Amino acid sequence: MAVLPALQPLLDAVAAAPPPDPARAVAERRAESDAMTAQVFLGRGGSTPAVADERTHDVAMADGTTIRVRVYRPSVDAARPAYVYFHGGGWWLGNIDLYDDACRRMATEVGCTVAAVGYRLAPEHRFPTAAEDCFAALRWVAAQGPAIGVDPTRLAVGGGSAGGNLAAVVALMARDRGGPALAAQVLDIPVTDLTMQAPSITSNATGYMLTKAGMEECRGFYAPDPADWTHPYASPLHAPDLSGLPPAVITTCEFDPLRDEGEQYGMRLVAAGVPVLLQRALGHIHGSLGMGIDPDAGVYRRRIEMFLREQLGAC
Repeated sequence: MAVLPALQPLLDAVAAAPPPDPARAVAERRAESDAMTAQVFLGRGGSTPAVADERTHDVAMADGTTIRVRVYRPSVDAARPAYVYFHGGGWWLGNIDLYDDACRRMATEVGCTVAAVGYRLAPEHRFPTAAEDCFAALRWVAAQGPAIGVDPTRLAVGGGSAGGNLAAVVALMARDRGGPALAAQVLDIPVTDLTMQAPSITSNATGYMLTKAGMEECRGFYAPDPADWTHPYASPLHAPDLSGLPPAVITTCEFDPLRDEGEQYGMRLVAAGVPVLLQRALGHIHGSLGMGIDPDAGVYRRRIEMFLREQLGAC
């Protein structure tokens, strides 16, 4: 089908805008992109969901630095299952502040504690820093347990785009490194293959906001060494064994360069015996399910929420 009519004005505006200048400083481009995301792409309208408790923690990493982990509790009456969330942004953009509304909604709709992870960004911190930060944050959430409103026996990970990549990688790490055990993984428009060989990378290369060239830039910031592109903790599609991973819900978009690699990962999980709910959002582009532009997006979000409630046993 065609791109949803509600998305066409956005695509027209992007096409009319001057292309980004790669010579500009990364910090300047990051600030501009994050401001645009805050103003346009994540604005859903309506009131921000209220949670019973929200606290931001400084979590120490192995090298002595700290990252922020923001914990949202829908209630304080008991420890709840936890959803550990990794934001998108091509590993070099974004922060947990931009996804505050989405995390609040997940906490209230699913009935789980949500922990949003402020991992360190490329190119200042290249592969595997973001992945290791996210795994360390998962272990911290499990270790803190009831102190932060979490039942450590009911954990899930998830994220969108680069965050979906990190969620898939953390699930692999948790399996390979002896835990924490995970009940579910939510992979929303995920990056799964840094070799960029899937057909949709070419068929959806331009015209749908995220471009092939944009993905190449993100890859260059995060994993500039081609030797890393097939490492399972950079490209989970290249992991030799996907057995023993938690059930997954994978969402792709019809007009997304990342569509096919996300679906290929889902098929490999199924072949390895992992339960998978795979849904393709017809007419959608990369990131449009979070823009609040078309009510059709709610159908896909509600399936994700239902999947999480079922896998976590949340109430």
